Amino acid sequence: MRGEFMPDPSIIRFDRNAPLEAWEDFPASDILSGTARQNGLMLFEDKPRGLSAGVWEQGANESRWMDYPVNEFMTVLEGEVVIVEEDRTVSVKAGESFIIPKGLRCRWTQPGHVRKFFVIFDDASGARNAGPLRTIKVDPSAPLALSASPAPEMLLSPVPVQHTHDLFTDATGQLNIGIWDTTGYHRKLINFPRHELMCLLEGSVEFADGAGVTQRFTAGDTFFVPMGTPNSWKSEGYLRKIFVIFQPAA
Repeated sequence: MRGEFMPDPSIIRFDRNAPLEAWEDFPASDILSGTARQNGLMLFEDKPRGLSAGVWEQGANESRWMDYPVNEFMTVLEGEVVIVEEDRTVSVKAGESFIIPKGLRCRWTQPGHVRKFFVIFDDASGARNAGPLRTIKVDPSAPLALSASPAPEMLLSPVPVQHTHDLFTDATGQLNIGIWDTTGYHRKLINFPRHELMCLLEGSVEFADGAGVTQRFTAGDTFFVPMGTPNSWKSEGYLRKIFVIFQPAA
């Protein structure tokens, strides 16, 4: 398990084939049919803020009606998830990503085995997401709008052109999920100012830490950068990603 409270935070690469551990079964009262067993691997936790990320799997089952208890971003790696809402049904298949906002009235169903990456924000503030609440499927090709670029003093290259498309912001304003792109650029070494999961859709990026150790990620990779991680950014060409940012409130 990794987190910002470790003395030397570092970037965490997500492995879709990572061996998982048996987790506590879901309560029988939550399951309408199918298995209550689940397996998982926690790759990051910031327990004081209620943020966690990792890998999870479970066999076929159907839940009872519920108000979804957390804000959650997920990428389905294997299988299919079907979210039944009061007025519609949303199917999410392997290779697709989606968001369930806290408080959504729904049933979770899966016809077979499912494995996923997840980021959960278990917000204890009591704040409620503004409605109407819906399952949000991520469209990787969604049109983007021009956004602010890094300040020139942070760069070792010309200022890039960047765009973004926001998909979801939670009631506290700390969790923001969307799609972002950029032309190539090189940023100086900083201590990363937020927690962020990145799912690369196009392009590649190389990070270097304070000791000069580098990590390279390419399209199809998913990784997590904990807040406080020393890193520089270097991307040579066009890059597009899904981002899941958690910026703690001051």
